[in-house]
Amino acid sequence: MIGTLLGVFGVLGMLGGGALAAHAYSNSQQNVPNAEAYGPVLWRNEAADQLFPATVGDPPSYKYEVSDETVARWRRMGISEDTSCSKGLSGETKKTAQRLGCEAVVRATYVDLTGEMVATVAIIVLPKGGTEAQEMGEYLRNQSSEVVPDGAVIPLKVPGTLAAKWQESRRNGVGGTGLGGNLPYAIAVTAGAVDGRAAGYLPEEFGEYGPDNEDRRPWMDAAEALSQVFNVHITRLER
Repeated sequence: MIGTLLGVFGVLGMLGGGALAAHAYSNSQQNVPNAEAYGPVLWRNEAADQLFPATVGDPPSYKYEVSDETVARWRRMGISEDTSCSKGLSGETKKTAQRLGCEAVVRATYVDLTGEMVATVAIIVLPKGGTEAQEMGEYLRNQSSEVVPDGAVIPLKVPGTLAAKWQESRRNGVGGTGLGGNLPYAIAVTAGAVDGRAAGYLPEEFGEYGPDNEDRRPWMDAAEALSQVFNVHITRLER
């Protein structure tokens, strides 16, 4: 069964990666002389499976890559072909990104190695040379203190995988961070349970925010950690 699933993941990864490469990375042969020039365009110049590695995890030190299988915590299910800001983000996150000049949103869905948690990662492309990426990151970080945080990213469901039923109503947590400088990107992540289980209502002694409020902490923490992994990954892609 595991072998079959991994086979499906591999095929979908190649299909999704190939489609996105054709759709959004059409000028991958562009010659860019330095990191300052390459940073703002790496989102469409890097191959899809380089932008979204097949497996990712939090490296214990800088000598490890986030895609190193020895630190893998998440496995990619698929990559979206659509790079529209309006179709990649939702709610106040979409409004904030559009206000800041969102140019594109590239997304991929991952499932953790336990097969219990699913997440969609969105790389939000913002204008270069300004503070928009940091502003977007600040907005996303502030969601951690909200009783009901914004859903942020529209889930990318991937038929035939553990993410086949991943949808907006199943979102339980959000995390995010902003880059900046030569990297005008913000990373937004939405996470939920593969089986569709929603964040529950817990009594005061067990709830993160108090009685009768949804305790989203496991999903919030997972989404935040995954956003930091991609922060490191995108930074290392800069040349």
